[in-house]
Amino acid sequence: MRISLKFDMSFTFPELEELWRAADGLGFEAVWDYDHFYGPMDDRHTDPIYEGWTMLAAMAVVVRRARIGCLVSGVTFRNPAILAKMAVTVDHISGGRLNFGIGAGWHEEEHRGYGIEFPSPGVRVAMVDEALTVIRKLWTEESVTFHGRFFTLENALCEPKPLQHPHPPIVIGGTEPKMLGVIARHADIWNMPGHEGPQTWGAVNTRLNKACAEAGREPADIQRSAQLSLHPAEPELVDEQLALLPEFEALGCEHMVLAFRQPPTMELLERCFALD
Repeated sequence: MRISLKFDMSFTFPELEELWRAADGLGFEAVWDYDHFYGPMDDRHTDPIYEGWTMLAAMAVVVRRARIGCLVSGVTFRNPAILAKMAVTVDHISGGRLNFGIGAGWHEEEHRGYGIEFPSPGVRVAMVDEALTVIRKLWTEESVTFHGRFFTLENALCEPKPLQHPHPPIVIGGTEPKMLGVIARHADIWNMPGHEGPQTWGAVNTRLNKACAEAGREPADIQRSAQLSLHPAEPELVDEQLALLPEFEALGCEHMVLAFRQPPTMELLERCFALD
């Protein structure tokens, strides 16, 4: 199983810079941040946090080998043409190491606070589907004219193109049936939180196989990944979470993202790397 790391955006910038650099130096495959304007945890939504894509651009220079990504961007936050342009910029800054993450979003309070429309779940899933259609066109076509349900482009240009051909790997987070259909059509990598345990993850993984069959896609074309939150301040809980990795792997998980909610020690990072 591949192991990558994700660090909470409430850490100070010096902490984040040190941790991203350390993860890169140890040899982790990828390092991630996330896309929220408020703290993503319900009991910590007032925590000060940084903006994900700005941070990703900075960390693209800090790390020199690891792949980088935002796990995941909320489709409601930005026009997809703007997001496509941002992603190309980060792909170039990183020398072609971007994983492009996107999802339907879920944090209603930050939408309300920022005056961003928060449609129903079904509408947000449809927005992801259409946004990815637009983004892929911008990344691969000379100019794009598109008239959809949510987005309209007129002779839109996106130059330069991504360094990665045909485009950065697309990572989609989601679990519900409609989103699994979007994942089957568009994703190179699927990610799902693993807090409900390996069996729940495995059941959704099986449903994704069915969605791939319905979409005419080979299930093996989509890398399967999960995400576990680690709280270094609670070492016994860390032990319990890490002990679950073999069961996730047995159920088909190829890649585990370990999301740190408090800054880890170098010893803990080394322990996690040894699991790869």
